[in-house]
Amino acid sequence: MEDFHINNTSQDYSFYYYYDPSNITFSDPDEPPGEVQLILFLVTCIITAIGFPLTLMAIYVLSSLVRKDHIVPIYVINLLISDFIQLCCLIPMVTDSGFVMRLIIVIIYFYSLMVSICFMVCIALERYLLIACPLWYRFRHTIKFSVVLCVVVWVLSPVSYFMITFLIGFRNGRIIVGTFFLLPLPLFIFFLGGTIRALSASRVPSDEKRRIVGILVLVLLIYTLLFLPAIILSMTEIKSGHPLFSVANVFIQLSPLADLILYVFMRKGTIDKLLASVCCCRMDGNDSSSSAV
Repeated sequence: MEDFHINNTSQDYSFYYYYDPSNITFSDPDEPPGEVQLILFLVTCIITAIGFPLTLMAIYVLSSLVRKDHIVPIYVINLLISDFIQLCCLIPMVTDSGFVMRLIIVIIYFYSLMVSICFMVCIALERYLLIACPLWYRFRHTIKFSVVLCVVVWVLSPVSYFMITFLIGFRNGRIIVGTFFLLPLPLFIFFLGGTIRALSASRVPSDEKRRIVGILVLVLLIYTLLFLPAIILSMTEIKSGHPLFSVANVFIQLSPLADLILYVFMRKGTIDKLLASVCCCRMDGNDSSSSAV
């Protein structure tokens, strides 16, 4: 992947393309070796070749699952759309497409990353409300509400990004953007913990409980394993040519493929048998004990 060199009057900073598209010039000294670039290019090609057809198929199938009492596919569909945009940006970002074009692609890619994280939060919140606040969820969380929330996410994500990167100084902007990307972590943990605590009092069927917990665990794992390393590295003084950045970049590129697993959780059947065999999902035991009381 190409990296960027941000000029500053007092000190030069070199860091990843995710955080500051303003005042950018391409920098050759910190680029990874040619062998590493070739490997990253091949990995990118493999990810896009697999991700393109699977993402389009998942979006098409999930669109048929949206109904009045099953709203979560709306958020997953929007998440997959943002993933599709990322996949469209990957190949031009590692090819010689000119500075202006690559700058535009980088901004779009960063925008789609922000949208992806926001929709991951929406998915976790929706699953938490279904268990913790069932009455509010049934009467207030409608398709219209979900559509409005999706529009807000698509509109506010670029607004927030440009306000941070262009209205705030670079040094402070980097820390603030990194902090912004860290905010979902406590939310994911809270939603998962709150859902598990509220499961015993919920009247949701056992298979649905397992699927809800599975989705929350998956979202948390995707964020911590694929996004968190790059977020933490971006807030350090490590140069972008460091091998750790190449590894973190590959992790982020894998996120569209990881998000496809959410599609599996939307489909009933095999995944229920798998979740039922996991020792941490002991919902049936809880249900039988509560019914006996």
